[in-house]
Amino acid sequence: MEFQNPVRYGYSGLPPDDMSDEEFLDGLVNEGYTAMELAFVHDFPWKKQRCADFGVLAAERDISVSVHAPFFAMLTVDDEERSRKCVHAIEHSMKLSQAMGGTVTVVHPGHSRDRSSEEVFDLVRSRLDYLASKTTHLSQHLGLETSGTVAAFGSLGDIAVLANEYPFVYPVIDWAHVHAVSQGQMTNRESFEAVINFLYSEFPNFKTEQLHTHFSDNLFGPAGEIKHVPYGEGTLRATPLAETIASMDLHITVISESHNLDSHRAIFKELTEGMENAPSKPAASTRPLSELSFPDSISVIEDGAGFVPIGVRQPLRLSNIDKPLIPGFAGSTSNTAASDTRAADTRAPYTKGDLIQYYASISPYLLPHLADRPLTMVRFPNGIDGDHFYEKRSPSHAPEWINTAVMGDGIEYITANDRATLMWLANMACIEMHPTLHRTATEDADIALFDIDPQEGASWGDLAEVAALIKLTLDNLGLRGYPKTSGSRGLHIHVPLGPGHGFERSRGFIAAVGGLLSKANPDGISIEFDKTKRKGKVYIDIGQNGPRRTTAGVYSVRPRPGAPVSTPLRWEEIGDVEPHQFTIETIWKRIDTHGDLFAPAIRGGQDLSAAEEALGIGI
Repeated sequence: MEFQNPVRYGYSGLPPDDMSDEEFLDGLVNEGYTAMELAFVHDFPWKKQRCADFGVLAAERDISVSVHAPFFAMLTVDDEERSRKCVHAIEHSMKLSQAMGGTVTVVHPGHSRDRSSEEVFDLVRSRLDYLASKTTHLSQHLGLETSGTVAAFGSLGDIAVLANEYPFVYPVIDWAHVHAVSQGQMTNRESFEAVINFLYSEFPNFKTEQLHTHFSDNLFGPAGEIKHVPYGEGTLRATPLAETIASMDLHITVISESHNLDSHRAIFKELTEGMENAPSKPAASTRPLSELSFPDSISVIEDGAGFVPIGVRQPLRLSNIDKPLIPGFAGSTSNTAASDTRAADTRAPYTKGDLIQYYASISPYLLPHLADRPLTMVRFPNGIDGDHFYEKRSPSHAPEWINTAVMGDGIEYITANDRATLMWLANMACIEMHPTLHRTATEDADIALFDIDPQEGASWGDLAEVAALIKLTLDNLGLRGYPKTSGSRGLHIHVPLGPGHGFERSRGFIAAVGGLLSKANPDGISIEFDKTKRKGKVYIDIGQNGPRRTTAGVYSVRPRPGAPVSTPLRWEEIGDVEPHQFTIETIWKRIDTHGDLFAPAIRGGQDLSAAEEALGIGI
C-alpha cells in the first residue's frame, strides 16, 4: 500500500486531448503533484473503462484521484424531472470515481432561493436518501462543497448537519468560497485555524482526518464570490494555509481550481515554501511508535517514563510501547477448526506500540463502523498469554476528551469516534474492540448478525458452503449482507437494518433463516445452544443478536499469534481465503486493492417486513 502523505497537492481539470494519460500523469509527477481532480463539470467525456485505466496509471505514480460532479447536478432542484437528472449525474460521477480508485466525489449542494431552511433541508435529505439507496455498494464519500455566495445552500453549518445524519456525506472546504462569504477574512493563520477547529467540533472526527479542500484566488462582493482570477490578483494566499497545516499537523488534500497552469504552480510553490519555513517540530528524543511499515507512521517524544505522540490533536500520553503483546508466527494455518496450530515463530512479538500504530493507521476505515456505538473493551495487560478481561464501563481515569454514553443498563460506555480514542484504548492493551449492534441514540438493532463458526470436526470449507446458502437466502429475500472474517475461525455476516427493528425482530429473523437452513441440512448446520449437539457442524449463533451484546468489530485485532484482523470479504472469495491470512501487517495491500469492502454496510438500512412475511414469522 502506498502510504498517504500528510499533504497532497494537485489541480482540477482534464488531460489535454492531444496528450496520452501516461504523458499527462508523468507531467504531474515532474511538477511534484500527488493529486488530481477530474473535473466532469459540464458532461461526462470519459467512459467507465477509461476512468479505470486512468486510476491504475495514477496509482502506479502515487497520485490520488477524485471527481467533481457536473455543476448542474445540485441537491436543491425542486423540479422533479430536472432533479432526477441531477441525482443520476451525481450517482454516475460516484461510479466513475469508484472505477478510478478515488474515494471523494465533489458536489455543489445548490441554492436556497426563497425557500425556508426547513424546506431546503427536506429537499436535500430526499435527494440524499435516494443516493444512499443507489450507491450502497460504492466506497465513495459524497463531498459537499462549501458555498461561495450568501444565496447558496451549503455553509459549513449546513454540511455539518447532513454529515452527522448521512455516513457517506463528507465536507469539502473551498477556501476561496469561505474567503468570499466571510468578506475577505482568510488572510492569516488564525482564520484558517478557526475553520479547522469548527470542523473538529461539529463534524464526526473521522470525517476530518483527511480533509479534501479546494484553493484558488477570486474576486468577491457583498453577495459573495464573483469570479476566479489568476493567482495573485485577489487577496487569498496559500502561506497562511501552509502555516495552519504545519501548526495543526493536518492530513489534507489541496486541489487548485484556478484556470491556468501558472496559477497552479504559483499556489503550489507558495504552499511548499510556507510549510518549509514554518517552525520545525520538536526533533530531540523522538522515535517511531512502531518499527513496522504502517500508513500514517507516528513518531513519539520521550517524556519521562512515557511518550507523547506527535500530530495527535488530543492530549495523549502513551506508556510501555515496547511491551510484547502478541506472538508473531510465519507460514499458513490449518483450515480446520479442530486444529489451531501455528508454524514456528520466526519473528519478534508484536508490541503495544505496533498495536497503537495499527489502530491509528486503520482509523479512517474503522471509525465509521464504530462511531456512536457503545464499546466493550477486551484488555490483555500482560499480552495474550496472560489474563484478560472484558470492560464495559468507562474507567475513572479516562481523559475528559473521551466520548461516552450512558445506556439503558446504567453503564457509561466509551464510544470511539476519533483516532486518539483508538490509540488510548490500544495503550490500555485493549486488543479487541467489541461494538454493539445498535447506536447510542437508540437500543434498536441496526444490524442483524449471522455469527457462524465451524465446530470441532468441521472445516472452513464447510463454513464457506453455509455462507453461500445464507447469501442465496438473503438474495431470495431481497436483502443485502456483508461478510467478514471474525479474525479467528468464524465468519460474521452483517445485514444492515433501518429504524424500527427491535432485537426481538432481528433475532427472530436470524433464528428463522438459521432454522430453515439447519432443517435443510441437519448433519451440517446447527443452531443448538448445547455444544454436544454441534460437533462436526457449522454453528449459527442466534444469541449474538441482543441489546448490548457485542462481538469483534470489523478491522479489530484478535488475540491470536500473528495478530489477525477481522477482515471484510467478497462473497465469491470466502472459500478461497485462509481465515488467519489477514493481519495487522498484511491488511494494507488488501485495502489498497479493494478499499473498505464494509463501507456499504453502514450506507442505509433495510426493512425486514417482506422477509418476515416470506419466512412466516410475525413482526
